Amino acid sequence: MEYKPDLLDKIDCPRCKGVGSRCCKLSTFDWLADLPDGVQQQEIVEVQFKNTRKNYYRNVDHLDLKRGDYVVVEADSGGYDVGMVALTGTLVSTKIRANHDEQYVDNAKAIYRKARPADMDHYHAAKLREHPTMIESREIATSLGLDMKIGDVEYQADGTRAIFYYIADQRVDFRKLIRLLADAFHIRVEMRQIGARQEAGRIGGIGPCGRALCCATWLSRFNSVSTAAARFQNLAQNSLKLTGQCGKLKCCTNYEVDVYMEAKKAFPSSRTPLETESGTYYFNKCDLLAGEITYSLAPKSLEEPETISVERAKEIIEMNQRGETPETLSDQQEAPKKPKDILFDNAINRFDQPKKRKRRKTNRKRARSNTDAPRAKDGNPTCDRSEEPTNAAEEGPERADSHEEGATQPDRKPRRKPQAGGRRRRPRTKPQEE
Repeated sequence: MEYKPDLLDKIDCPRCKGVGSRCCKLSTFDWLADLPDGVQQQEIVEVQFKNTRKNYYRNVDHLDLKRGDYVVVEADSGGYDVGMVALTGTLVSTKIRANHDEQYVDNAKAIYRKARPADMDHYHAAKLREHPTMIESREIATSLGLDMKIGDVEYQADGTRAIFYYIADQRVDFRKLIRLLADAFHIRVEMRQIGARQEAGRIGGIGPCGRALCCATWLSRFNSVSTAAARFQNLAQNSLKLTGQCGKLKCCTNYEVDVYMEAKKAFPSSRTPLETESGTYYFNKCDLLAGEITYSLAPKSLEEPETISVERAKEIIEMNQRGETPETLSDQQEAPKKPKDILFDNAINRFDQPKKRKRRKTNRKRARSNTDAPRAKDGNPTCDRSEEPTNAAEEGPERADSHEEGATQPDRKPRRKPQAGGRRRRPRTKPQEE
């Protein structure tokens, strides 16, 4: 009876649950799966285990294996183990040639059969022992005073052997630890040291790009990363931006360095100055993607920078070799481009929209007569003409013309704003007394 994987087998699968990266981590897309079976038949099959562990096995019985099937394989130190088929067919041989894994193929173990329900029961029982074993093993290592951290434990499917993954900055003598672990769990113990990158890939997470970490999804080989790759790409030499979640330099720094090095071959040497009638220009920086070079009059300075194309720079160099000097650095036919502020991309307010200024409503205060003056019988205050303000601009042209000495005028209320669609009424003026 053939075992069919159920939901319990893929509880940590990102395709099924959306969280985690342990079940289908480092899976490969088989883009040759639609080829006929005769073309795809290969003896070598890639099987994946826990914690990015993969190995090549021989399909000696020519089983019909597909990607995602659980198989029982021969263990390295005796017994058997259960793994998931990661890659089959022609892509296996292609991967072997690309990664130079011929040495692993020569010592490849055999695949016994497809996993049965009884095999999967032993497999799940062994997986349930991993977490309690890891917690207890950490306590034992702490009691011995060892400067190490046990990150994870991987049991073999038959439960007779376990791999202890640990992290340590220095060499650790764990001979006594192995004896205590073997006596406590009654298993064969294998200690395997991993680095910070392997630990980050085991835990998983989200990178600054917004996607899952490369080490937790597909990256299995960790090449050395240096700051020279960042300099070739004109990246900021900032340790906070260049380091990943593991505390090491980001692996993605090596992805595009070859493209930048190839593009830099088309650029002239940075040590060659450009001679013009206005002065000598020195190399400042270059934009490999845009194909532009920035020069300045002072070396290693941004005073009066000018950005020109690569073709224009080569043209000026050829002219200087012939003993000629152009009038200006930039081409006269094309207007010089204004250099872009390199600090604008790092400004914290680059996404803020400018606020609109609100116009303040200024009501002109009219000069009023003295409030202490006596009031007339009709209730309106009266005042002498001599006490009224003489500013004709504030009174209005019509009001100013009607004022004469000795005339008394009632104090007017402030003008109201005309309503929408209405006509503005002009203030009435009293007839002048002769």
